[in-house]
Amino acid sequence: METALSSPSKNGFVWFIVLFCCGGWKSEGRTTPNLKSIVIGRCHNYITLINPTFRCNCEEVWRLFEEAVVPRSSCSIQVKDYQEMFSIMPQHSPCHQFLFWSKTRWTMEAYTTLMEHVYTLEDTLVGYVFNQLVWCGHHQHTGFDFDSCPEWSTCPHHPVYSLWRQASQNFAETACGNITVLLNGSIHSAFNRNSMFGSVELNSLNPRVVEYINIKVVSNLQGPFMTLKMLQCIQNPQDLSCQMCSTSLLQSQQGSPAIGP
Repeated sequence: METALSSPSKNGFVWFIVLFCCGGWKSEGRTTPNLKSIVIGRCHNYITLINPTFRCNCEEVWRLFEEAVVPRSSCSIQVKDYQEMFSIMPQHSPCHQFLFWSKTRWTMEAYTTLMEHVYTLEDTLVGYVFNQLVWCGHHQHTGFDFDSCPEWSTCPHHPVYSLWRQASQNFAETACGNITVLLNGSIHSAFNRNSMFGSVELNSLNPRVVEYINIKVVSNLQGPFMTLKMLQCIQNPQDLSCQMCSTSLLQSQQGSPAIGP
């Protein structure tokens, strides 16, 4: 039976959730402060407000997460170390709503806020709980290291990368129907085979259940997608294309007949 998902961007708690749960917490180079409170708090928020049909023991999620990270060296945590945690975190699979993205985080977040029936990795329980968090174990295995964490590029099995690799694979494996991909056309290679989408998600799609892939390349403000163009204008209001669009709308309003007495 398919359950209905209420995205955090589509209820009255949208700005509280975006600011408190998803923004401003990312701490580069060290474990995110108050990591335990954030993980358990987001988990309870998800199963209480976003998808009350889910049943999940949030304290157990933290316990299994901690057991996967703390006893091991920060550069030796593999995907399989998170398997027990993933096994108790349910995932919703709404066909025709899956949205994948690569190097387009800001556009993705704004796009999903405006568009209904869009489902991203960050809308899953795992994605919502760990979105933009950083963590690694202390080298003496005494807990999490809140002073420093290794860079992804220097770690063969980085604790953050390994979790997102498994989360991305699970997300792609459940994708079905028509799916959408947002790529960044303003960089040298819009499609990067080494990105999480190119190396994990694309290979994990099931061609037997994925019917169509709609690829949107977000390159500039001259593009054909009006919704995406509007989002880009919010971020770059000084762009000539945005100013021309604004002037055109203003002239259209001035030319409209007055309403009222």
